[in-house]
Amino acid sequence: MHKKAYLALVIATLCWGGNAVAGKLAVGHVSPMMLTFWRWLIATVIIFAISAPQLRKDWPVVRKNLPILIFLGVMGYVVFNAALYTAVNYTTAINVTVEQVLIPMLIFVMNFALFRMKVSLAQVFGFTLTFIGGIITAVHGDFETLRTLTVNIGDAIMMIAIVGYAIYTVALRWRPMVNWRTLMAVPALVAMLFSIPLAAWEYSSGRMIWPDTTGWIVALYTAVFASLIAQVLYIVGVGKIGANRAGLFINLVPVFGTLLSVAIIGEDLQIFHIVALALALSGIAIAEWGKPASV
Repeated sequence: MHKKAYLALVIATLCWGGNAVAGKLAVGHVSPMMLTFWRWLIATVIIFAISAPQLRKDWPVVRKNLPILIFLGVMGYVVFNAALYTAVNYTTAINVTVEQVLIPMLIFVMNFALFRMKVSLAQVFGFTLTFIGGIITAVHGDFETLRTLTVNIGDAIMMIAIVGYAIYTVALRWRPMVNWRTLMAVPALVAMLFSIPLAAWEYSSGRMIWPDTTGWIVALYTAVFASLIAQVLYIVGVGKIGANRAGLFINLVPVFGTLLSVAIIGEDLQIFHIVALALALSGIAIAEWGKPASV
């Protein structure tokens, strides 16, 4: 009945799942801040090229809402990706994908704390399972590290990305009512501009790596597939089956990311990864099933 919507959402999450793998493949071929800059420069050029008339039409609304659009671009596009691409220099692509299951739980906590959204016991239980799954991944299945507080630096950096994206998602409630192309184009431009000082810092510290052939391929993938195609297909899916049902498909991102990491990079799939994924996805499913009825 909704086969086209399901297909669109599965492809979108597959593209997003490949983002962490792309970041891992970029190591040694393009530095994290340069990758962030080129991703959003390429994406901005493409989206502006196909959206110019709509952007001119929406400009009066955009001008009045620049602060929130800038915030969305910085938190959702710059902080998340810059932290993710840095994290994979120190930890595995599987880890950073599995750890992203913490995002729905953080969104839930922030919405409850800021807006007192209704909460059920099933949601508390479900997101507790998700949290445990994320912690298992962060400590690589060794809870002794919690006592000594020796978490891998890459996993710690990834937590910055996760918090940033959760804030971005919560802040979307204040997004202006403009066409989806405008909502993509303006934050993408902001992300490109804000990534310039990060790239400059990377250069001044002697850490910048200009893209080689592999680096350019990764940059093109992140710009075209992880940024544009995935977002367009997600919007198509939301339009056909609604945001709540479409949002559940995001839980496929860590699944695809884990499988791609094993298949493409050859990373080892550990028992704790499987346990963490099972706990996290089960927790999210329980939380969705047990959500309070709408008022």
